[in-house]
Amino acid sequence: MIPAPFDYVRAASVEDAIRLLSEAGEDAKILAGGHSLLPMMKLRLAAPAVLVDVAQIPDLHGVAEDEGEITIGAATTHAAVAASEVVRRGAPLLAHAAGLVGDPQIRHRGTIGGSLAHADPAADLPVAVLALGGAVTTVGRQGARRIPIDDFFAGYFETALRPGEVLTAVHVPCRPHAAWGYQKFARRANDWAIVGVAANAGRIALAHMASTPVRASAAEQALAEGAGIDAAAASADAGTDPGDDLHADAEYRRVLARVLTKRALLGAR
Repeated sequence: MIPAPFDYVRAASVEDAIRLLSEAGEDAKILAGGHSLLPMMKLRLAAPAVLVDVAQIPDLHGVAEDEGEITIGAATTHAAVAASEVVRRGAPLLAHAAGLVGDPQIRHRGTIGGSLAHADPAADLPVAVLALGGAVTTVGRQGARRIPIDDFFAGYFETALRPGEVLTAVHVPCRPHAAWGYQKFARRANDWAIVGVAANAGRIALAHMASTPVRASAAEQALAEGAGIDAAAASADAGTDPGDDLHADAEYRRVLARVLTKRALLGAR
């Protein structure tokens, strides 16, 4: 299908992007890689009047480590995250998950900030950053905010981003020796997860088990109290709210969450 008509503007800086978003109001959307937004526009599930392109803003690119934290510019591509030696050493779970996103074309165009802002509960990077206990920085007319990832996802394709704000950076702890595991079950290798599990240093996050990526709190607590992997994984779906679709019903997703959590914990590196 063909998207509804829209205007396109390219922002030269974060400040310029904020100005353009403010001028366009609620009808504006940020464009970075476009691999989440443009398919929705083609299906007329989204119809922004203005696209503000932030992909060429230098401040939104790159990976750096400082004082035990890795900071990734929001427009950094999945491929760059997967290939970064800083990420591979300090947050290998994130590098691994980034290398599983879609296909090579998507990984070389899609961005980490775009994935988090899109907030698809089945996507790889939101669940990975949630398991890592990360945070994001946003900038708007009221200044900058740092939002813990546990507080960022608000609902199905909804986040804590305010109108006119730009997600500028993603932060994750640098823990080179933390044990981690990642499992997802998908119909095809480059599909979204029917269920996904990311585990890192005692935190466990689930994909496609609710309207947002969620923590497997009961399983985390069981591990913290000394339970074995089998017992902890058996409670992985507790408190979740999986839905039904043409790929799986809710009960099948619950079974997958328990099985994949066990595999992620057993395979933790």
